Amino acid sequence: MAPVTKQYDYIVIGGGSGGSGTARRASGWYGAKTCIIDNGIPGGCCVNVGCIPKKITFNFASVNEAIEAGKHYGYKFGDSVPFDFEEFVNKRQARIKTLNGIYETNWAKEGIELIQGTATFISEHEIEVKPKDGGEAFKVTAPHISIGTGSYPTKPQGIKGSEYGITSDEFFLIKHLPKKMVFVGAGYISVELAGMMNAIGVETHMFIRGDTFLRKFDPMVQETMTKHYEELGIHVHRNHPGIKEVIQLNPGSEDGSDPREKKLKIISNDGTEMETNELLWAIGRGPEDRGLGLDKINIKRGEKGHIVVDKYQNTSVDGVYAYGDITGQAELTPVALAAGRQLANRLFGPPELKDSHLDYDRIPSVVFSHPEVGTTGLTEPQAIEKYGKENVKIYQTKFTNMYYDPFPPEEKKKQPTQMKIICQGPREEVVGLHILGKGCDEMLQGFGVAIKMGATKKDFDSCVAIHPTSAEELVTMR
Repeated sequence: MAPVTKQYDYIVIGGGSGGSGTARRASGWYGAKTCIIDNGIPGGCCVNVGCIPKKITFNFASVNEAIEAGKHYGYKFGDSVPFDFEEFVNKRQARIKTLNGIYETNWAKEGIELIQGTATFISEHEIEVKPKDGGEAFKVTAPHISIGTGSYPTKPQGIKGSEYGITSDEFFLIKHLPKKMVFVGAGYISVELAGMMNAIGVETHMFIRGDTFLRKFDPMVQETMTKHYEELGIHVHRNHPGIKEVIQLNPGSEDGSDPREKKLKIISNDGTEMETNELLWAIGRGPEDRGLGLDKINIKRGEKGHIVVDKYQNTSVDGVYAYGDITGQAELTPVALAAGRQLANRLFGPPELKDSHLDYDRIPSVVFSHPEVGTTGLTEPQAIEKYGKENVKIYQTKFTNMYYDPFPPEEKKKQPTQMKIICQGPREEVVGLHILGKGCDEMLQGFGVAIKMGATKKDFDSCVAIHPTSAEELVTMR
């Protein structure tokens, strides 16, 4: 019997944030017959091995930091307060499992059919699905097909023994803390995860190629945060020559949950050696196109394999769209979600929404480092390059959050809060904002709205300050 072909108005490949957002908007708001094809766990990277478990772990680490801070406030905890990391991980996983169920429930409420399996293009508007349960493959077709399969963490090619290290995906399998852990990479994933491990007592090393990490961020952020991590006790190996070989001395637990007995020897290109319990590669992510059969539809790709799209998320193939990490555009969960919703508005919404698209300018984002970093718009070098140095004005300040007032002076001065406002032109329009310090993650969202609306320095100054807060510095800066 020939495989059954199912017809839809809209096929969504990938059940992450972007796929869920576009499918729910198309089906729930506009009544389009929609299916989601996904071969993973509902919620995608963000829910399962990304934003959600990361933030929960950040909160766990922050509790430990608060306990340490409590000693300066007069709390008598003794030398240390024990914690059960395995218990925490089990609770974190239970919450994620609940979220998985919420995703499926919401899809069902919106009339979306979930097809659990692997999608492979046969032609431009026909897809073969191989069911996850091993059942017979079948075909689906639709005039509109979107791709939101995201990205995956990569390991380096050409380094002998690189397979003995883990990535951010496996990081969330760890239930028993290693004594020592090495992070390779200078991006936000490495900075976030290394900060968490250090905060809960793991001897933490970071191998970075340059003199600072977070090199895509404003120089203020790079310099201050790299120095601060060293002051926190993280061993930042600046200008690291790179790794030549990784040798496994002891494999540790088979499932990766217990790296305490795992032993690796890292040999660098300059001949230096280091032993560690765990090594995490945070060197970048690749577009998740494995198994999609994109070569069958001759879709245009970029140098690094990302699907090329225009501002409407159109690919080079008519009726095929892409959004999120697989396009390489601002690889953030809320970006994929927003782009997917706008796409559904344009495809299935009323005539007045036919020009719907996401504006990728001035997107706020946060690094959950220790302390947090918030940023939106242009860095200082970018603003000077775009507008000319004579047309750019910088306002900045540095101080210590009053949370640290009870700390000894030598400890207090190690707790930075820094802010930079970047303005351009005679109106002093705010084109960049960069903040770091305790509470900056929650602080940025409101300022992100103002900057997106084209706020000027005068607008900032006209707002009455909320006292005493760190945020008030942004509306009183001179």
